[in-house]
This record gives sequence, structure tokens and C-alpha cells, in this order.
Amino acid sequence: MSPSLVLACFWALAANVIAMTPSRDHHWRNAYVLIAIGIPILGYVTMQHGPWVGLLVLAGGCSVLRWPVIYLMRWLRRGVDQGDIKGPAE
Repeated sequence: MSPSLVLACFWALAANVIAMTPSRDHHWRNAYVLIAIGIPILGYVTMQHGPWVGLLVLAGGCSVLRWPVIYLMRWLRRGVDQGDIKGPAE
């Protein structure tokens, strides 16, 4: 097994252990740390194994960190609806 996939597995294991612990801020601080550590690991996996494996690891990370992804999608949708983010030219 390659070092990049081992790191991705350790990241997933750490994320699941963190999710089982109690937190006062509903794990947002932990989520920021996991995102900051996970992005370079995702790039490393994609560099070593290609985009398809990288997309699988990204999907796994999004399933673990689903609330930050949901809030990002809501923010983007709200920005498009209010005109803050410009859509394609007509």
C-alpha cells in the first residue's frame, strides 16, 4: 500500500475518533484542522494514484465532513440567488 493511501486511512481513522469525542463547539475547530490536513493528503493521493482514486478519497472526506460541505453549498446557493456571485452571461 502506498504512503499516500496510508495517510488517507490515518486521516479517516482520526476523523472518526474525533467525531466520537464530545465537543463544545460541535467539532467545528476540529473540522477546520481536518480540512487543513486533508487537502494536502488529497493532493498527494491524486498525484500518486490519479484523479479517479483522488475523487474517491474526496468523496470519503466529504462524507466524514458533511456539515462543512452542506454549509458551503448553502452559502454558494444563497450567493447565486442574491446576485453576489455572478452566473454565466446571458
